[in-house]
Amino acid sequence: MQRAPDPDGSPLLGRACSSLRLGGLWRHPDFLKLWAGQTVSLFGSAVSGLAFSLTAVLVLDATPAQMGAIRAAQYLPFLLLGLFVGAWVDRLRRRPILILADAGRALLIGLVPAAALLGMLRIELLYVVARLVGVLTVFFDVAYLAYFPSLVPRDALTEGNNKLEVSRSFAGTAGPALTGALVQLVTAPVAMVVDAASFVVSAASVSLIRTPEPLPAAPARGRSVWRDVGEGLRIVGRHPVLRTLAGQIATVQLAGGINAALLVLYQTRELGFTPALLGVIVSVFSIVALLTAVALRPVTERLGQRRTLIGSLLLTGIGNVCVPLAGMVPAFAMPLLLVRSVLHGMASPSFNVASVGLRQVVTPERLQGRMSATIRFVGWGMLPISALAGGLLGERLGLLPALAIAAGISLVACLWPLLQLPRVIVPIVPIEPTEGPSAAVA
Repeated sequence: MQRAPDPDGSPLLGRACSSLRLGGLWRHPDFLKLWAGQTVSLFGSAVSGLAFSLTAVLVLDATPAQMGAIRAAQYLPFLLLGLFVGAWVDRLRRRPILILADAGRALLIGLVPAAALLGMLRIELLYVVARLVGVLTVFFDVAYLAYFPSLVPRDALTEGNNKLEVSRSFAGTAGPALTGALVQLVTAPVAMVVDAASFVVSAASVSLIRTPEPLPAAPARGRSVWRDVGEGLRIVGRHPVLRTLAGQIATVQLAGGINAALLVLYQTRELGFTPALLGVIVSVFSIVALLTAVALRPVTERLGQRRTLIGSLLLTGIGNVCVPLAGMVPAFAMPLLLVRSVLHGMASPSFNVASVGLRQVVTPERLQGRMSATIRFVGWGMLPISALAGGLLGERLGLLPALAIAAGISLVACLWPLLQLPRVIVPIVPIEPTEGPSAAVA
């Protein structure tokens, strides 16, 4: 697909490609701005992710059902809005969406420490903040995944995704450990100030990007958003690579929602872990993920995409089995959860880089937003359902049986690549749009 020209008449990415030949994305200034902003934002989110849950558990004494409701509120926008956001993102410039979403999330996250300091913090406020932050996260994530392929050349997508995965792992290494210390020093709500500030830094970094963004494709006259949504569904449903990846992500997230709702509750109340200890467990995951991300490229090239995806799913499933085992053998609870962190630290960057890279390569630029939104709708849309189900299972059956069910579901995810990917990964078949904007995509 032809890109909009530079002011000097050269292709948008021409000079970027030239600099890439000299030093990879290290010589791409606008990528470095995006990367720097995302690194800071991911660090803040690593702090806030744990602090938000600890606020509910330690400050507001949340029940399993309430923890499930909070997680459901956070992820419900992916289910309700995801498909439409994808259609809107493909009609609009993506960079302003990123800036506005970051600014909005900074304001919303800042409400929690402000309410705590004023003595007005209530569980209902957490529901509202989780829901609205979830809405803005849908816009940011879909716009980001669609914007990134227009900022760097296609042959640099893997390098860029790998660098961002290293940042995610690095932020996760220091963030949770810092969170544990901050929670014990200044309380969980106040620790969330770090996340609010990180969103401000991210918005400023994105605003400094100077690479002109390609004009969004104008929709056909009279073409409705519903038709764009339908095209996004057909992209994923009819392409074997995208369909398989969507199924994998949906199954993993079905288990992930249960874990997200109950794990902090389980570790603090049933296993007796302190916030500092939780920070150590998450930091071990992040250290391993960082090391894995750094070494990932040659490993992936040696193993191939299919083996990388199968291996990452298998490691995730085995790691989740360690969670109920920790409750069954309390004397080994800490070692088992550390083993889970190590296995998940190896699996997460491996799956993310292979999965995101495949999706971006096989999808043309004009469909990136709808493809990403549909994948998020199918995958992340499972999270509010499974979070609510996890909360109810935790209330009815107990935390340990509910987490055992999640472990079983995550093992089922390994079946997807075994059934589908052997025949679709090699070669990767790009999606080529046919004549006309509403034509079916092969």
